[in-house]
Amino acid sequence: MLELHYREYGVARPGQPSLCLLHGLFGSGINWHGIARRLESDWHLIVPDLRNHGRSPHHPVMTYPAMAGDVLALLERLGIGAFIPVGHSMGGKVAMTLALHHPEHVPRLVVADMAPVRYAHDFSDVFAAFRAVQLEHLRRRSEADAQMARHIPDAAVRQYLLQNLVQDGEGWHWRLDLEVLERSIDIIGSFDEPCHLPFPGPALFLRGALSDYVRPEHEPRIRACFPAARIETLPGVGHWVYAEDPEGFTSRLQAFLAAS
Repeated sequence: MLELHYREYGVARPGQPSLCLLHGLFGSGINWHGIARRLESDWHLIVPDLRNHGRSPHHPVMTYPAMAGDVLALLERLGIGAFIPVGHSMGGKVAMTLALHHPEHVPRLVVADMAPVRYAHDFSDVFAAFRAVQLEHLRRRSEADAQMARHIPDAAVRQYLLQNLVQDGEGWHWRLDLEVLERSIDIIGSFDEPCHLPFPGPALFLRGALSDYVRPEHEPRIRACFPAARIETLPGVGHWVYAEDPEGFTSRLQAFLAAS
């Protein structure tokens, strides 16, 4: 197991599980900062960078059991026995893996705009954009943005990706392990965890109304793996449900956490 970098918010309360917020592909724990600040007065939160992302170590294996194992090892090191995984996109699949493999630690589950199914996205445009950046000649971040724009016209997506670009004494580099991520993209898009032992606890699947990641045809698979699931829709938002409507997302999350 890898020793993940993490951020901590709030304080642990006796008898209350911690929340573990899990980011998506090409992201890092800092993506959850705004939501964590909204919740920290009522909850203890652990927000890791998953392997090959952010400040966490790189490793050639990028399977969901491996990522879930890293997270569980981190929480065990911190003395956290019960936790509620809250995952977005790829992090949602890590959260589902934790619930299915380790239900004794997981009283509830929250998944943001993701289903336990295989997706065919290869993100070839994103990897092409990363390769287009001439790191050795880069003088400022705006140059990287212009180089990526040929492949990614959406400025908001470019800014999300450029969070991974850092400069140190040796120059500019990506925090992501792009080689491993590109080689593993089919594994990341899949979800082959068996559901012969469904997760028995409450689960919230919160989809964006403008997103096609959670579709009606996915519901039987969701119910097979998570029979107590609630599937809710946040209006007016796409895949980035918590970033596009943080107030609405937090409200739905808190209502689910408070439900008996």
